[in-house]
Amino acid sequence: MRREKLVYLDGIRGLGCAIVFLCHFVYAFYYGMYQYQEAACHLPGNFDIVIGKSPLNLFFNGNTAVRLFLVLSGYLLCRNYFLSSDKRALGKSTLRRYPRLMPPILVVNLFIFILMTLGLYQNGAAAALAGSEEWFAGFNSFSPSFPGMLWESLVGCFLFGSNDYLGVLWTMRALFLGAFLDYALAALVGGRRWRWTVYAVLAALLLRTDFLAIFLGYVLCDFVHTGGKLRDALCGNRALNWLFFAAGLYFMSYPSAGFGYERTIWGGLPFVFVNYYHVLGVLCFVFAAQNLEAVQRFFSLGPFRFLGRISYSLYLIHFPVIATFGTWFLLSFEARLGYNLASLLNLILVGLITVGLSELSARYIEPLGKKGEVLLGRIVGKKRA
Repeated sequence: MRREKLVYLDGIRGLGCAIVFLCHFVYAFYYGMYQYQEAACHLPGNFDIVIGKSPLNLFFNGNTAVRLFLVLSGYLLCRNYFLSSDKRALGKSTLRRYPRLMPPILVVNLFIFILMTLGLYQNGAAAALAGSEEWFAGFNSFSPSFPGMLWESLVGCFLFGSNDYLGVLWTMRALFLGAFLDYALAALVGGRRWRWTVYAVLAALLLRTDFLAIFLGYVLCDFVHTGGKLRDALCGNRALNWLFFAAGLYFMSYPSAGFGYERTIWGGLPFVFVNYYHVLGVLCFVFAAQNLEAVQRFFSLGPFRFLGRISYSLYLIHFPVIATFGTWFLLSFEARLGYNLASLLNLILVGLITVGLSELSARYIEPLGKKGEVLLGRIVGKKRA
């Protein structure tokens, strides 16, 4: 697999980030699209519910987007190892994981601490207006504590999934500890014939955990690079890959609400397996994308690549912008403009602010992680010497 094909994977990650952003905006201000409650609908004829029960819900299906992030992370973590068989690179990647992830989290959580101290979170009042109290009202409704914020930023989110200040950090435990699982697998069983038996056992053990997706992303990477004749047969069948692509979109767009989908195109699928549908859909989608040039060209377009480049910062920054500026704008202009026009302008402004802040973070905050990697590498090198 040629390295340049990573460009479209970055684009797919950018799509996932946009989905997470839209998910939280929709849940905050158009909750009827998610829970199908008429009281939370704002579009004419309760069209919110129609959208939520259609395949269009893929564009704000946050559960799918998270699984997409995890699968892509698992796929990319050990890709260089499968290309080079260099186990030393695995050790370096293990050391880099924490300093690469931590600095943006600390900066964003410090920003949130300041916003909370100034009383700028108005999500309770906005949720009452939007009809999204069930989901939106409770975020950041406690008295902020600086030590608590530091704990979440430096330790808690990585080891325990702590997310009191920044709700999206619940995924960080899987992204952090799951990476070590993938690195260990590559180092210990990579290239061995019996590794597929180990993978099957681990898949069963991880079935009910958030680590499943990042583990299966790693397994997919192993298969794509070392799958032999079966890999060649699957990758070389264009019609089959378009079928995988369509199946991926079908499962990825499975609604997350848990009810009300009975007469939809997913009506025959019991909700209890919703997370597995989304993981399966993402695996089919990512596998097909690697074998379909049209899909690769699409996700290599500039807007997707740009979103992919700032995706980590955007993932961390978007929610506090929604819960502060977004709520202020809706509460300030809804009476004058009407709910839907105010929300449309709100979406545009929140999006621009989020992208701008994310670009600044990608340029000036994320590089701090690389400096931390260099410093940690020097420390470890001195100890070994």
